[in-house]
Amino acid sequence: MSNVIEDIPSNARIATIKVIQALKEAKELIEGLPKKFKEVVSREEAEKQLEEVRAKISIG
Repeated sequence: MSNVIEDIPSNARIATIKVIQALKEAKELIEGLPKKFKEVVSREEAEKQLEEVRAKISIG
């Protein structure tokens, strides 16, 4: 299955680039498990979000 971006409004290009970069980084993180990742949110928030998707986590 392929994802195709057909069009991007000119005022949304930077936001779209940021989303694509985040998706690429997330995919690389998941494919390389187990792996440490950079803390960008509080420990509590990361723990909550990861537990919601039933990810096996170890936050230290």
